[in-house]
Amino acid sequence: MAKLADYGGEFDPEFSHDKFTKETLLRLLKAYFEYMRRIDAFWYAKVMDRWGNDEAFDCDVRVWEKGLPYELRVISSLLGIHGNDVATVMKYLQVSPWMRIHEYEIDMKSSNHAVVTHFTCPILLAMEKEGKGREKLECQELEPKVFRTIAHYFNPSIKVTGLKVPPRTSYSDVCCQWEYKLER
Repeated sequence: MAKLADYGGEFDPEFSHDKFTKETLLRLLKAYFEYMRRIDAFWYAKVMDRWGNDEAFDCDVRVWEKGLPYELRVISSLLGIHGNDVATVMKYLQVSPWMRIHEYEIDMKSSNHAVVTHFTCPILLAMEKEGKGREKLECQELEPKVFRTIAHYFNPSIKVTGLKVPPRTSYSDVCCQWEYKLER
């Protein structure tokens, strides 16, 4: 049976995603990532409009504290990502839905040392455009917690350090840069 490039034809009572071509599935996956990002932004903005940024940020932290362990468990189990070195953390980052919205580079210095550079970040760009300075709170408080939670899921001894963290002084600079290091 031929693979589908889209679902523009007749209704299929036995539809399943495995009927799509690989290219269509990849486009759909990218759309799902973008949808997740937008839902995250929409709820945050709604809470911020109604109760202020302090309440929205507090909710954001609580959502990540609940959701991230679930995401880590499900994705690492589903894809067989197991280990306790920095290379394992980098494998997880490569498949994380949140990393798919960034242009980034991983510089593997060794299996226990890596630097991740984010060249684009739609979340940072939106906060900079907004002009309220929220990037300082999000990028200096929440992001370090998120990255540490990810690293510590695999090994609590991995240190995560922000080498370049917003606010940026120039839009030509990278969005952020993080070092992951495990010294044994």
